[in-house]
Formats: sequence, structure tokens, C-alpha cells
Amino acid sequence: MEPATSPDLGPEAQRLHDIPAWLYLLREFDALYRHGSAGGSRLIRAHRKRVRDALSLLIDANPALAPRPAAEKPVTAHLPRALDLGERGAMAGMARALSRVAPRLTWEYGYEKVPKTLAKKYAYCEVLGPRGPVLSERLILGFVLFAPKTVYPQHSHKDIEESYISIAGAWSENDAAVHAPGSLILNRAEHEHRITTADLDPCLLAYAWIGPEERLNAPGMVLTGRRKSRMADWI
Repeated sequence: MEPATSPDLGPEAQRLHDIPAWLYLLREFDALYRHGSAGGSRLIRAHRKRVRDALSLLIDANPALAPRPAAEKPVTAHLPRALDLGERGAMAGMARALSRVAPRLTWEYGYEKVPKTLAKKYAYCEVLGPRGPVLSERLILGFVLFAPKTVYPQHSHKDIEESYISIAGAWSENDAAVHAPGSLILNRAEHEHRITTADLDPCLLAYAWIGPEERLNAPGMVLTGRRKSRMADWI
């Protein structure tokens, strides 16, 4: 991934409150991190507070928008199904809000080289961050979409604390448990994790990244490792 650069925003640039669809989507994120359970975990409770505090300040600041060209990947053929599943359950509000901006999303890999099998089964999109479309230097929010029967290789995030909240589909991390819509997983910086998804349905996860501004601007996403056992390292 190339380091983020400041968009050339003219005086007529739109701001967050000018486009209700983006505002309502961010309010759904705020609701998830404000009203969801920490499950008794002090670390998760603290992470949730960091995310919602940063997001609340940003919404109040009414930041500029930097629209990016919409882009699809092979896995986005599964997005309608994932949104349908999301609207049936506890994450209905988020699924509906995401559907309103779906035609404007920029789906990408973030890696210079992606194994052919993974390129068909995975992509992510940012909705808030240094590159937009909602500009932020302190927080990144977005979505990851996986096809059924996907293995997302072992990886970690240097200096970046990450959480996933399930929107649709079942998945597991490090083969430790099955996570259903509404569940939150916290991956602290440098924590190694691997994701697998269920056999029949796609999986849609919302994510939040908190970390140093310079790292969020240039996370350095690469795939490395032995040919027979590739690993995804964020260095």
C-alpha cells in the first residue's frame, strides 16, 4: 500500500454532514462501540472507548470528504448475499446503512502481490481514514468481505490495535471459537491471527484500527513467508 497523501480539496469540498448516507453509516459504528458489550473484559472495554471517543470527536468536527473511485473485486459478487444475511439479524441497522453506500465503495487488497486463490475470496474497503472517503488521521474504519470457505493467512499488525465486529456470516480466528453476527474480537498490536469462514455463506466484518498517525498513514501491507505456508505480515 502506498503511504496516504493529503487529498487536494478545494473550497467547495463536501463535508460529512452534507452526505447523510456516510453520516448514518458512521453513527452505526458509534452505536456498536458505544452500546455493545465488552463481555467483562477490561482491555475490550478500553478499546471500545478509544474507538468511540475518536469517532465522536470526528463526527462533531464534520470532516471533509475525499471521494474515491468505486472499485470492485471478484469477492464483491458475494456482497448482496452478505447484506441480505446482515439485514435478517442483530446487525440489520449496519447492513442497511452499508447498502446505501455500497455503489460508492472502493474494494481493494492492500497488497502488491496476492495469491490467486485469495484474490478471488477476499477484499476490504475503508470508509474512514487518511485516504477517505471520510478523512481521519487518528482512526480507520472499514469492512472486510470473505467468500465461503476462505482461509485468510496468519498475520499481525505492527503498532495497530484492531477489532472486528461480525455483520454477517460465521467465522473463526485461530480455530479458537465460532463467532456469530454481533460478536467483537480484539487483536492487540503484533498479535498473530488467522481467519477462516464457513462453508456456505460469505462473511462480512466491520473493523476499526487505532494506532500512531504515521502507522495508519502507511501500514505497509505485504504478504511474506514460505511458498507452502504464506503469512500476511503488516510491518
